[in-house]
Formats: sequence, structure tokens, C-alpha cells
Amino acid sequence: MAITKEISCVVGTYTNGQGQQKNRYQRIGSIIQTQKGEMLKLDVIPLKEGGWDGWAYLNDPKPKEYQGLPKDEDVPF
Repeated sequence: MAITKEISCVVGTYTNGQGQQKNRYQRIGSIIQTQKGEMLKLDVIPLKEGGWDGWAYLNDPKPKEYQGLPKDEDVPF
């Protein structure tokens, strides 16, 4: 099985150092190629203020050197 796409969605917003409002994304699953075709694997159902609208992005998988690195929200400051 190989991951062909990563699925992510907007779960909120934040303000960067320049004062610009940006979207915050969360990976919620993958599309995986199997012997019988593509399958969708949802790992989480996104929680978002106002409720999730059901839309998600399909992105190419990140290179392996980026997988497993802590996300910004996982790094203690």
C-alpha cells in the first residue's frame, strides 16, 4: 500500500508576525493505493468553530524527511 494523497482541511486561523491572518490546516487522512484500487483513510474528524463544512484538500504526500517532525503546535515555547 502506498499513500498517493494526503487529505487536509482548514481548522481555524492565526495571525502571523506581520499581522496577516492565515489559515491553520490539519491533516485528517490519506488516499492509499491498494491492490483493489484507491481507498480513503480518515484518521480524525476535524473540529472547527462553527462546525466542519465537509471540504478538504488533496495534496501530494510530503517528502519522507518531513514526516514525523513535530508540528508547530507540538513544539513547547
